[in-house]
Formats: sequence, C-alpha cells, structure tokens
Amino acid sequence: MDLTPYFLYSLFIATMFLQVRCTKPVIGMYGETIEVPCNNGAVKTDDLIFTKWKYAIDSNNSGDLLIKQAQKADAQIKAMDDYKTRVSIAANFSLLIQDGSMVDQRIFTCMVVYTSNLDEHPVSVLVYKKPLPPQIKDIAKELENGKLTPLGVCVAAAANPAADIVWSKNGMPLTSDENTIVITDTVTVDPLTRLSTTTSSLRYTAVKGDMGAKFTCTTKHPLETQTSSPETFIIQYPTEKLSLQVLAKDPIIEGDNVTLKCKADGNPPPTSFNFIIKGQKVTVKDSDNYTLTGVTRDNTGDYKCSLVNDGKMEASEKVVVKYLDLSLSSTGRVLKTVGDIFVVTVKLNYSNIPKVSWTKDNGKLDKAPTFEPVKYSDAGLYGCEASVEGIKRSQSFLLDVEGKPVIKRITKHRSEDGKNKVLTCEAEGAPRPSVQWSINGTNEESSYINGKAIHKITVVPSGNLTVSCFVTNKLGDDFMVINVTTLNKEEKKPEKGEHEDSSDQTKLIVGIVVGLLIASIVVGLGYWIYMKNSRQGSWKTGEKETGTSEESKKLEENNHKV
Repeated sequence: MDLTPYFLYSLFIATMFLQVRCTKPVIGMYGETIEVPCNNGAVKTDDLIFTKWKYAIDSNNSGDLLIKQAQKADAQIKAMDDYKTRVSIAANFSLLIQDGSMVDQRIFTCMVVYTSNLDEHPVSVLVYKKPLPPQIKDIAKELENGKLTPLGVCVAAAANPAADIVWSKNGMPLTSDENTIVITDTVTVDPLTRLSTTTSSLRYTAVKGDMGAKFTCTTKHPLETQTSSPETFIIQYPTEKLSLQVLAKDPIIEGDNVTLKCKADGNPPPTSFNFIIKGQKVTVKDSDNYTLTGVTRDNTGDYKCSLVNDGKMEASEKVVVKYLDLSLSSTGRVLKTVGDIFVVTVKLNYSNIPKVSWTKDNGKLDKAPTFEPVKYSDAGLYGCEASVEGIKRSQSFLLDVEGKPVIKRITKHRSEDGKNKVLTCEAEGAPRPSVQWSINGTNEESSYINGKAIHKITVVPSGNLTVSCFVTNKLGDDFMVINVTTLNKEEKKPEKGEHEDSSDQTKLIVGIVVGLLIASIVVGLGYWIYMKNSRQGSWKTGEKETGTSEESKKLEENNHKV
C-alpha cells in the first residue's frame, strides 16, 4: 500500500495546527560540546514519525542539520557546511554540537512530526567564554604628587560576553570623576573568533599617602570574577620636612661612636645634606649620615642638618655625652706607721650624680673608711667604685701598716695535765716580729693576725726562773720578763682558765715602794717639828720640864699616828 498520499495529508494537517513554543536560551561553553534540548527534553515517542533539527542562517533563511527517523537507529546528516562534522543527535533527541564557537550563537529549531501533529521548538543558544586572566600593562614607572598621570591599562581578552573591568586601590573600587581619576573602557571584537576584548585605561592623580598602595583591576563576567596581581608605584613629591636622628646606644658615653642621620620626607629623597657640627658646616654627598668617632664630653651640644639646595629647611637634635671621673688622693701601695693620721679623699667629676661604694679585700664596706689613727687591723686592699647609668670607674690602694714591736703582756698557766707550764707572749708590730724566749721550750705555737703576734711555749721549770720574751722586727725590739717557779706537789693547781702572770712581781715591788714612802714621810715630819721648837727657844732653863713634857707628848702622839 502506498503511504505517500497519507503522509502528505498528515503533514498538511499537522502544518495547519503548528504550535511554535520558544524555550529559555541554552548557554554553551566555548570550545566544548553544546547540548541543545528538544522541547526541554520532553519529546513524546507515541505516533512519532521523525525528528528534524535545523538552524537559522539569517532572519529569512534556515538550514537543515539532520533528520532522525523513529524507526531508524542513526540520524541522516543534512548539513553541507561546518556543521556537517560537528552535529549529532542524542537519545533524548537533543542536538549535540561539538567544539562550540561563536558561530553557534543562534537559534536552533527542533521539528517533531507525529502521525497527526507537528511541533516546532526553537531554542536560542548563547556561547559563553570567560576572559583570560586580567593583566595591567603599560605600567607607569612612577607617579607625581598632584599630577594626573597614566597609571596603566587593564586587559580582559577573548571573552563572550565582553567582561566589565573595575579598578581598585587597596581593595576599594575607584570611580571616574573626570578630574583626579579618569577611567576609559573600550571593547573590541576579534573578526575571526568573534570574541571580545575589554581594555580599561586608568589615569590617576597620586598623593603622598599612595606610597605603597596596591592597585588592581578586576574583570567581572557571568562565568567568573578575576583580579590581577597588585601593582605598587613610586610617588614623587618634594621634601616638606627634615628630621635629624641620633643613632647611638643609650646612654652615650665617652668613647662611643655617634651617627647623625638626616631624613627627608620627599621622594625621591635628597642624596646630599649639610651637617652643622659645632658651628661648622660639613657637606656630605651621596649619603644621609655623618659619624662622630670616639666622642668626648666636649661633643655635647646641638647638631643640625639641612638641604644642600635649601639651607632654610633644617632639623636639629641635642647630643649629650655622659662622663664620670674618679680620683683618690692615695693610690697604689700606701705605707703608714701605726698611730698615724691618714685621710683618703675622693674627687669626682660627673654629668650625673654617681653612686659610690667601698670595698676592703673585696668585701663590701658600709661607708667610706677612716684611719684616725691608723691601726694594724686597717691594713688591706681598699677599692672605691663610682657608677652612673652605663659608666663605672674605680681606683684602689693597698694600705700597709708598720710599727715597732711592743709586748702587751706575758702570761703563764699550768698545762692541762699539771706537769708543765705554758708561757704566752703577746705583742703587736709590723712587719711580723720574730719571738725568742730566754729558755727552751716545746710545743711551740704562734699566730699573727692584724698586727698581733701570739707565741706559746711549754716548759718544765727545774727551779725558780726569771724568763724573758724578746720580740724584734726591722723597726725595733722589746722584751719583758716573768718569774716562773718550780712545780711543787703541794702547790695548788689553778682552776681552769686561771692564769699566773708577771703581776705577782709587780705587787711585791709596789709594796716595797709604798713602805719606803711612808717611812720618809714620818722622818720628814719629825724633823720639821724639831726645827720649829728650836726657833721658839723652847729649850731654855726653867721651861725645860714643862715645855719638854708637852712637846714630847705631842711628838709622841704624832709619831704614833704616823
């Protein structure tokens, strides 16, 4: 049976009831496969005869792409142009376009023919491509303060649709005001690829605060927002203010090096400066600093710097050099005789009041030493230290004390076992005196501390002896004696700590002297009375008995009292 008349009739009927429904645009990616759905993917398969895809060549003409019969597995390619190798149909009747490009940005129509109907579904295809990463080109080497200067050009290349460009400074968008900021955008289309390139140029009026500011450009596109690498610029501006810095450790003390640094706020900074050093102008080229080597207290004062081409613009700073001098009236080795008056004075010269401390033999003293008079115990190494912040000064002297040896006393006592006697001789003197006894002894012990010498010997006296201790040094000598009696069995042993010494002999001598003194007084008094009576003639005849009796009685009473 011939179905051709039936098919033509059905096609005519379907055309009479044609429904054209526009769907939302399909966005395809440049260079990728674009899938164009037929009726949004809702194609009915009942009574389906065939599906046909075609595209709009222009507003009046269209071209066929392919036909897919319902009963056949493969589609029949009808396209004769570039689409011939790039189109195919999916299982859900969607059109597949390989290697999407700008020529694919048009209307494609899916025509679905049924036994009793015919539907057409036009689909608008848009081809998107994000721009290449933005770059800032034609970058200015530097910007001048207050002057409108071309800063750079930002390019967002090969995009569809064309990207928008936004300039920013430190992340804040810049807006063209046609005065201090001028932004000019242009869009060009490549005739071959039909892709768009957006170019934005920025002219900018810089200020000093823009030094170090980060400028970027950002491309805004439906597919992605991208930001360029930041750029910074050197801002040129004249010097308006100078400052002088003193580069040195704090505090500055004599002997330090001090660097004066002149700093200008202009850019580029000046390369040469004038330094005023103690009233003298010194010009330094290709440098902003001047160094004072090994400063002294005389370097204390005000220092200035100025521009070479503008001497009126200057800066100043004060330099204070700390110092401390310490001087003792006696240093080195000082030799004094015991009993001398020795005064040590301290002379200080300073920039700040120092703290002064004294030591003796490296031990700290509570106050300055005094020697009025000098004692043997004063001998030693004395140090004086003065200090202020960052400075210490010190001097010292070694005090040696000399003196002729003098024996202070000799003592004796029994030994612990009671069989011997221990003799002790104590003397003072310096240099250390040598000690000798007039008797040999055993168990000798000696010590010498702070000019005091102590020497002990143990003896066994064979009889009553007079023992002498003899001490000597280069300045003289001295001796003293003590009586030592024989040890008797009946002799009472002294209690522990009780001593026998040379005071027994002294007591005997004192007793004899006192007795002789009393006798001489009695004799003298009697002689005085006798002479008085003789002058008054109390021995005349007739008065002899009475006068003699009374005077004799008085004389007898006086003698008795004496």
